[in-house]
Amino acid sequence: MADLSIRLSEIEVKMRKLISLKNQLVERNSELVRQNEELQRNVEILQTENGELKNKLNKTTIVNALGNEKEIEESRQLIKALVKEIDQCMTILNAEQ
Repeated sequence: MADLSIRLSEIEVKMRKLISLKNQLVERNSELVRQNEELQRNVEILQTENGELKNKLNKTTIVNALGNEKEIEESRQLIKALVKEIDQCMTILNAEQ
C-alpha cells in the first residue's frame, strides 16, 4: 500500500510539473501571437510608407525629367538665337568687303 501511495505522489508531482509547463507554454504562445500581430501591423505600415515613397520618387523623377526637357529646349532656343546673330554679323561683314 505504501508503494502505491509513493507512486501516486510521484504521478501527482509530474502532473503538477506538466500543468505548470503547459501554463508557461500558453503564456509564451500568447506573447508570440501579440508580437506577430504587432510585426504584421509594422509590415503594413512600412509597405504603405514604401508605396508612398515610390510614388514620391516617381513624381520627382517625372518633374526632373520635365525640368530637364525645358532646360534643353531653352538651350536650343538660345543656341538658335546666337547662330542667327552670328549669321547676321557675317552678313554685315561680307557686305562691307
